[in-house]
Amino acid sequence: MIDHLPALQVVLPLLAAPLLLFMVRWPTLAWAFTTAVAWATFFVAALLLEQVWGGAVISYAHGGWEPPFGIEYRVDTVNAFVLLIIAGISAIVMPFARDSVEQEVDSNRIAWFYSAFLLANAGLLGIAITGDAFNIFVFFEISAIASYALIAMGRDRRALLSSFNYLIMGTIGTTFLLIGIGFMYMMTGTLNLADLAERLPEVRDTTTIRAAFAFIAVGVSLKLALFPLHLWLPNAYTYAPSMVTVFLSATATKVAIYVLLRFFYSVFGAEFSFGELPMDHVLMPLALLGILLPSIVAIFQDDVKRMLAYSSVAQVGYIILGISFATTLGLTASMLHLFNHAITKAALFMALGAIVYQIGGTQLTRMAGIARDMPWTMAAFVIGGLSLIGVPLTAGFITKWYLLLAALDSGYWPIAVFLLATSLLAVIYIWRVVEVAYFRERPADAPVVSEAPLALLLPTWTLALASILFGIYTALPVGAASRAATILMGGY
Repeated sequence: MIDHLPALQVVLPLLAAPLLLFMVRWPTLAWAFTTAVAWATFFVAALLLEQVWGGAVISYAHGGWEPPFGIEYRVDTVNAFVLLIIAGISAIVMPFARDSVEQEVDSNRIAWFYSAFLLANAGLLGIAITGDAFNIFVFFEISAIASYALIAMGRDRRALLSSFNYLIMGTIGTTFLLIGIGFMYMMTGTLNLADLAERLPEVRDTTTIRAAFAFIAVGVSLKLALFPLHLWLPNAYTYAPSMVTVFLSATATKVAIYVLLRFFYSVFGAEFSFGELPMDHVLMPLALLGILLPSIVAIFQDDVKRMLAYSSVAQVGYIILGISFATTLGLTASMLHLFNHAITKAALFMALGAIVYQIGGTQLTRMAGIARDMPWTMAAFVIGGLSLIGVPLTAGFITKWYLLLAALDSGYWPIAVFLLATSLLAVIYIWRVVEVAYFRERPADAPVVSEAPLALLLPTWTLALASILFGIYTALPVGAASRAATILMGGY
């Protein structure tokens, strides 16, 4: 069994998804089955990370066809770290999902909902683990189609429009990706990522390969919501069911960033991507604008869910900024933020999901004085907010510390000042929520509110405490991130 862990990582949720269609009449059973599958998938991811922690690489050939002729699942520290993020968030969100989904999704659709969730999960895991370029496209489509369905199942009619907009932008992104992969196949005759890395040096000075690079860069940038290609994200996060927002915010953009890293560093190579093609001159300005402008827009949002959605666009900017330095330290910061932002933003959206469960919305006007009635929920939100800002002893601080070190190490001291200044923008929009929830009086005509159920609080506090734990004990995230950065800089 241990030899087939790479296959099980994807097969478990992929085969479990259609089985849920036999549980349409029993939504509680559907939830329990999905929870069991999600946790099994998480344990597989943890075992894979343990196997490659020392620098080993697992190559799993499907059907006995050795790569590059057959489809290969290839696991090293880079994607094992990403697999752990995806599977870990999927497992932790499931206890939260039971009550939240029952309230926000029609009961006759709950089994369908969990089926789509497992398909989305399988797609994201497949993107991270596959060593085949065309399979990346296939798994992108699986996760995207399932994500469109998940978003559209929200009871707010605006969820349908948000899902449709996401579909249009996502389709454009994957089309660009497929064209780029097609160009590479035309010039090299292979789709295996490691084999591509070996064959590309012979043809990478051609116009076709440069066009392939451009198509892949634009397509993946759409999927990861890089400014200004982020327009699908705010509405998708705002109007999706709370559990979907938690899941997508912590995983979907992170997987797309992983794909960008794989192509830029492992396949094309850092020398080509940031030497012959100065992508740092493209990514760095977009990252800086992506940090600044969405953070400013977030300040003026009256819906806290939308506020955090724009914040997610800004956090993507931080990750891309680390990538643009094209140094091991910068990559370490980016890989570290994949992990830290996942747990921080998931905790924040879970806290908002608990508020939605009790008051039915996340508008600031409805949250006046709510901290008195929901102290544990708001305390978790504050902890997540502190981590988002980058306060010491939180996971967010570790990320920003490494980004500052990377900026100074590369000689970009104005960027270091910029990072400190933009952190104040996060203080402003987080403080807006804190001020309304803690320091305003509850309206006299407001309905009576009680604390969220324990089933919602436990996973929320698990992630809130994790954002503190990994801000103090950094061996796992920093160790995995630094190992991953070293591997990426070395290429295949």
